[in-house]
Amino acid sequence: CFPAVELDPHYVRALLRRAELYEKTEKLDEALEDYKAVLEKDPSVHQAREACMVSLSLSKEKNLHVHHLQICKLKDLGNLVLRPFGLSTENFQVKQDSSTGSYSINFVQNPNNNR
Repeated sequence: CFPAVELDPHYVRALLRRAELYEKTEKLDEALEDYKAVLEKDPSVHQAREACMVSLSLSKEKNLHVHHLQICKLKDLGNLVLRPFGLSTENFQVKQDSSTGSYSINFVQNPNNNR
């Protein structure tokens, strides 16, 4: 895809252009890797330093969004299994013990009354 980088992996300008292309096509992890490679080869490239910070921030944001979607899908699956019993995931309350880090799960009969 990027023969200049394949021919010379130390070619900073080609790495920078590939990183920009990755960024435009929303391949943020790949862009971040290329920006890091640019900074390893030439720490004075301001564009790479700035883009690296922005990419890292966007990557974290994307991961949080994906995590939220996964939790929603798990809740939907749990509700599908619990529905025949007249229950939902709202009937279960999860609490973390701050001293041990372990979790406890409590059953709540009427979850809408406890809020």
